[in-house]
Amino acid sequence: MKFSESQSKRLVELNAASDDINADFDTKESRDRRFYDIERDLIKAEKERLKELLAAKQLPVNLKCQRDLENWLLNDEGFTQVSTPIIISEEKLSKMNLEEDHHLREQIFWMGKNKCLRPMLAPNLYEVMRDIHKITNEPVRIFEAGPCFRKDSQTSRHLNEFTMLNLVEFASVPDGKQTERIEELAAGAMAAVGLEGYRIVTENSGIYGTTIDIEYNGVEIASGAFGPHPLDANWGVFDTWVGLGIGIERLAMTVGGYQAIKSVARSNNYIDGITLKLK
Repeated sequence: MKFSESQSKRLVELNAASDDINADFDTKESRDRRFYDIERDLIKAEKERLKELLAAKQLPVNLKCQRDLENWLLNDEGFTQVSTPIIISEEKLSKMNLEEDHHLREQIFWMGKNKCLRPMLAPNLYEVMRDIHKITNEPVRIFEAGPCFRKDSQTSRHLNEFTMLNLVEFASVPDGKQTERIEELAAGAMAAVGLEGYRIVTENSGIYGTTIDIEYNGVEIASGAFGPHPLDANWGVFDTWVGLGIGIERLAMTVGGYQAIKSVARSNNYIDGITLKLK
């Protein structure tokens, strides 16, 4: 006999160990006694973690991961941070080849007929890096961290509102060296947050074609792409580039060792992976 569905959900909410959540029992009585014992101990532990966060840490794991990556890019890699609009035009989606019949169109949060909440950072970054390069005629190294929105399946790894950090280097990486540079940036990013044991995996994306992804225990936490790319002409881009997009919540879930991504998301119910429903 296993824990009931409601008991299992409560144990996941309290960050119980997998062995405890998946335990077997001979009787309902022994199962319920064990549940109440685990719940009591976890509530006590989570209250102490919350006190530690407020008194000492002061920065939840998702914000710490974002801060660590930003400091690495600004201080070690010499990137410039930008901030672009959250509401974008339908035209920009079309330039990413997200035409009317593309399946990702079903995931868009539309605001009227011709505007939407951005599902990705790439359209704005394409535009910004192009325009900066036109003015300076020098290599461009920029990044942005901010919210994106998709009507995605609600699983332990997906959110409707999530945070992406995208970095891009334009007109600085020699053709043929793009994959090597993405792997260097991936190594730097993972070192910045103290994550070891990740894998580099080559995949195929419906938008970017070949991607170089970072996985940890089967969870994709970042994805790299590069150009020249067929999309480039839509944006008036005609030079090499490399980009890396990191999902902050997935990264935080991995770094913090949590089972559910909602515990490290923008939330009124969680902070630093700690549920605020402890009473």
